[in-house]
Amino acid sequence: MTHTQEAEAILREKMVREQIEARGVTNRRVLTAMRKVPRHLFIPESHRDLAYEDSPVPIGSGQTISQPYIVAYMTEALRIKPTDRVLEIGTGSGYQAAVLAELASEVYTVEIQPELARRAASLLRTLGYTNVRVKIGDGYLGWPEEAPFDAIILTAAPPEVPEPLLGQLAEGGRLIAPVGIDFQQLALIRKKGGKLARENLLPVRFVPMTGQVQRG
Repeated sequence: MTHTQEAEAILREKMVREQIEARGVTNRRVLTAMRKVPRHLFIPESHRDLAYEDSPVPIGSGQTISQPYIVAYMTEALRIKPTDRVLEIGTGSGYQAAVLAELASEVYTVEIQPELARRAASLLRTLGYTNVRVKIGDGYLGWPEEAPFDAIILTAAPPEVPEPLLGQLAEGGRLIAPVGIDFQQLALIRKKGGKLARENLLPVRFVPMTGQVQRG
């Protein structure tokens, strides 16, 4: 490990201890993933000094990378098992997909902005995440060819959870999404016995989901 890599590892450890564990995230697999994934590499060089700060960071194309705590909180809420197949809507920088890839068997991630999708796919390949597939497309539609999924995560906010995504949730599956327009709630939806149960977890602020969802 180089001096720079060691310094980054120390910053990640501090991030996990002070921003994530201190706020109640306890899942050991999630904490290990957050310590391992090099968050700074998913952020434009002009903003890398903010990589381990407790805040969202711009990544271009009007999008942001979520603050570390929210990434960890949402990931923990999904209770991902090593055998799970996960769908992410809104690849963005690719950071959330990398965290998911540390926990799940397969990760399928959809990004509507071609430039972001290509950049994320390249970086994920470089870092060795061979269990992640990136697709350019409208996340409203999900990834029907690969459904059903054990877990689905949205990293942009729709007014309501798109019906196609609910339809791609496996029995026993979990979906987490920021839902709302001006004011959003982080919603956790579970599918049991073919029925959906929703629980609102906490108020959040995410960039709006774009594409078909905005056309009603």
